[in-house]
Amino acid sequence: MHDHHHHTASERIGFAFALNFVFTIIEFIGGYLTNSTAIMADAVHDLGDCLAIGSAWLLNKVSDKEASHHYSYGYRRFSLLGALINGVVLVVGAIWILSEAIPRLANPEMPDATGMLGLAILGVTVNGYAAYQLSHGKTLNERMLNWHLLEDVLGWVAILVLSLVLMVVEIPILDPLLSIGFTLFILFNVVKTLLETLRLFLQATPDQALRSQIQADLQAIDHVSDIHHLHLWSLDGEHHVLTAHLLLNQDYSQPELVVFKANIAAAMAKYELSHTTIELEFPKENCRDLSRSAQHHSTKHRHADHS
Repeated sequence: MHDHHHHTASERIGFAFALNFVFTIIEFIGGYLTNSTAIMADAVHDLGDCLAIGSAWLLNKVSDKEASHHYSYGYRRFSLLGALINGVVLVVGAIWILSEAIPRLANPEMPDATGMLGLAILGVTVNGYAAYQLSHGKTLNERMLNWHLLEDVLGWVAILVLSLVLMVVEIPILDPLLSIGFTLFILFNVVKTLLETLRLFLQATPDQALRSQIQADLQAIDHVSDIHHLHLWSLDGEHHVLTAHLLLNQDYSQPELVVFKANIAAAMAKYELSHTTIELEFPKENCRDLSRSAQHHSTKHRHADHS
């Protein structure tokens, strides 16, 4: 199920890249013919989008590869890397658009409104369709790329409205005003998604409520007296990894352990975790990780005393 979803994610990103690349070429030609600096600026921005989407597509394809000795969890985090790169590109692109639009407030220019209208209709259609295709995706990579395309759609809507207004009355200052407005909106949402991506990249817990629910389900299993070293992190924002130590309140025979482990598997099945590692500890058994931690602190204290 996950593999099928991941393959369709690559197909959606590849389709968005092809569509965006072809339209960027059309946009450069159209911007030149209409003598519109707004469209030329958007074409440069779309070129950056093409590079970002292309890199995300390649990284997403790499993330399909099976686990190896070097990457024992597989390559899914390459998809997360793609989302991180795209977030940075989007932020830089938004800052660049603002740097171009703000000075134009003082010296706006009149473009060819009729040509702008035709390109705007085409731009809304092409980018809107690509954004709709990516909206079905659930990965952070697809969500980040979707913001690329939504930014383009909003930009073309702004140009469409502007062209209609300019065909009636000359108010060229509306061009930079609209550009600044939608760019700030996109920047706000992209920064939120970028911060989420950074958190996952640093192996933060992807969902606190999910972690609490998993802990409660494990604690509810008979003869579990304590849970520690419970770690929940994500490979790519969608495929999660769980490790935990369960302290039992009685000793188990080998046949009983088989049944107990089956109960754990049943309790965790609904979460569809990609990797699960559960350490079972008996009442008189010391936790190996806690022992190492105690030894580490003891060593630090000894070094401090000697110094």
